[in-house]
Amino acid sequence: MDLRFTPEEVAFREEVRAFIRDNLPREIRERMRLGYPPRKQDTIDWMRILNAHGWAAYNWPKEHGGPGWSPIQRMIFNEENLAAPAPELLSFNITMIGPVLIQFGTPEQKAHFLPRARNLDDWWCQGFSEPGAGSDLASLKTRAVREGDDYVVNGQKIWTSTAHNADWCFCLVRTNPQAAKRQEGISFLLIDMKTPGIEVRPIISIDGSHHLNEVFFTDVKVPVANLVGEENKGWTVAKYLLGNERTGIARLGKSKERVRFAKEIAREVRHRGAPLIEDRGFRQRVAQMEVDMKALEITQLRVISAYAKAGGNRPDPLSSVLKVKGTELLQASSEMVMDVGGPQAMPIWQHELAAMANEPAIGPDWAAYMAAPYLMLRAASIYGGTNEIQKNILNKAVLGL
Repeated sequence: MDLRFTPEEVAFREEVRAFIRDNLPREIRERMRLGYPPRKQDTIDWMRILNAHGWAAYNWPKEHGGPGWSPIQRMIFNEENLAAPAPELLSFNITMIGPVLIQFGTPEQKAHFLPRARNLDDWWCQGFSEPGAGSDLASLKTRAVREGDDYVVNGQKIWTSTAHNADWCFCLVRTNPQAAKRQEGISFLLIDMKTPGIEVRPIISIDGSHHLNEVFFTDVKVPVANLVGEENKGWTVAKYLLGNERTGIARLGKSKERVRFAKEIAREVRHRGAPLIEDRGFRQRVAQMEVDMKALEITQLRVISAYAKAGGNRPDPLSSVLKVKGTELLQASSEMVMDVGGPQAMPIWQHELAAMANEPAIGPDWAAYMAAPYLMLRAASIYGGTNEIQKNILNKAVLGL
């Protein structure tokens, strides 16, 4: 198996890198380089720049507005976008609802929603997890009862990322509570977040950010025309979506960017009278991270190559390796940045308190947001399917245990 990039793929990487360099707004790039999370408008602006170039829906076929790239090209694009660093493309739009509508949507749903999704005219969120139904998603209790041309939805979702920004929610609901199996009797609905009866309550996470939410549905009317696929067959749609959600889950470009940033600021930080970058222990730690990232990159190429040869009909169980190791490297790289910052790398709210008290800034500009990614990425080994579940998949499907 040849795992080297072809000359065409190398040229493609340079094309992507040059486009991002020339088109990513300077202010957005600098904010993200310092570790600040992208603002909502940053993500919208960047996705619209990409969409005008035909690249926003990077994993969609040409007939639906995508570039029709190969799996390797998609991997290269993702890595370069993260490494720039540029705002991540909104996965709810591009790798989740877009592919689902292409596969299961009606002609009317495709014509209306797909162009708006890739241009981020609609911001989507995912209504899957519930209290008591997270990893055990089939236990969901949110009900949808058909009344004429509408479903009436009642229930609660939790950990709903960016629901406070969202225009629409793709949602799993139980339409047949008497089904013999829990996976049966579930349907997949598209819900306008402006519909009366929807309440979004913030969940402030440990990094101090408002990213997560609870969403409550009280007698929410959803047109039957917003059903995706067949009634009571939503589990099939959900499985397809989750397979796409794990595309690029390794986020290798982000780990590379964080290690690169750690090396950059280590030239400024002093340790025992010399720049930290000259410390032998630190250099060994960086070298080990870079070896691990190269090993993951090769594994990623192997998984993509095997997937392409199999015809791309179903996710390779080895993609669980990418999820496990990729999230471990994300956590390790953010921890490295924290360690380089030392006592200056404190949560943003402490910097804000100092500013309110007219105290001098705590450390350099990059110090303010070093703690936030570290804290938020503690969840990386949970979302997208916990690493424990991924290891069970590997034990069963790969090792036969």
